[in-house]
Amino acid sequence: MRKRIGLAALAAALTAAALTGCGGSGTSGDELVVGLTYIPDIQFAPWYIAEANGHFEREGLDVRLQHHGSSETLFGAIEAGDEDVIIAGSDEMLQARAAGTPLVTFGVVYQEYPVVVIVNEDSGIHSIADLEGTRVGLPGPFGENWFALLALMQNEGLTEDHLTIEYIGYTQQASMVGGDVDAVVGFSNNDLVTFGFAGIPVRAIETGDLPLVGIGQGATDETIAQRSDDLAAFNRAVSAAIQDIKADPEGAVATAFESVDELAVSGDRDAALTILNATIPLYGDGSLSVDADRWPPMYEFMVDAGLAEPGLDPALAVTSELTTGSRPPN
Repeated sequence: MRKRIGLAALAAALTAAALTGCGGSGTSGDELVVGLTYIPDIQFAPWYIAEANGHFEREGLDVRLQHHGSSETLFGAIEAGDEDVIIAGSDEMLQARAAGTPLVTFGVVYQEYPVVVIVNEDSGIHSIADLEGTRVGLPGPFGENWFALLALMQNEGLTEDHLTIEYIGYTQQASMVGGDVDAVVGFSNNDLVTFGFAGIPVRAIETGDLPLVGIGQGATDETIAQRSDDLAAFNRAVSAAIQDIKADPEGAVATAFESVDELAVSGDRDAALTILNATIPLYGDGSLSVDADRWPPMYEFMVDAGLAEPGLDPALAVTSELTTGSRPPN
């Protein structure tokens, strides 16, 4: 027997459905699993705030944020199908694409590239050209520190024969203080400010323009094809969170510490605020816009530098269709 529905109940159901439909344009209803690489950190504030301030929910998205363990590879989870979105360097995703992982950058979070060369305040190094004959330290021959150093060297006509490159792991401060290196390559919103926390007087060398694109949001070809509405909504939610952060950095730190247990246990709020304030300029206007014309020269550099396999159409590694204000390729 069919149960009869009264008019009042029917009206209430229709109203609820209409309100649900107003929540955003995420359409699949499936969970969106987002990989935040490595340990919890205030640098992941856009995603923490998007969740805590309800931006994902307003876009009709069911998002699960998960951090990678220290033993996980950067793209292992998304390659295995355990994640739908990865937060990583757009250049790193391009490198992975050339190696056969079908990743596509669909939003660029860091509109400014974050890598700088750091020297002691009284160092005689004042330009990238001055690195000739010096010892430069960085974690290893991988990732954005490595990409940036090679690009800087190329810009100045330097090769690895012109300087000594030391792989120092994540011991930048100890290596500088101990005199093991003359300069280190690091992030403006992390390594540079942590020298300040330690009371070590340093300065950053102007790097100029680099053929690289920084932290972005990526997904596989399959996810781009099947869940484009969800990914566009995800971009909007993260963009809205960035606007929240820019409007009230101190409030964003408080929200992140209240919503992420690991930050509350081990974090320093004053340090986190300093890092977040150093990160805000990297967001640009916060739109996550994608300039697809930057991918061909980035790929050309990476191939020339031995960082990527040749033969890829770099247009396959990026889409400008899921953010507002993006530029399609010419």
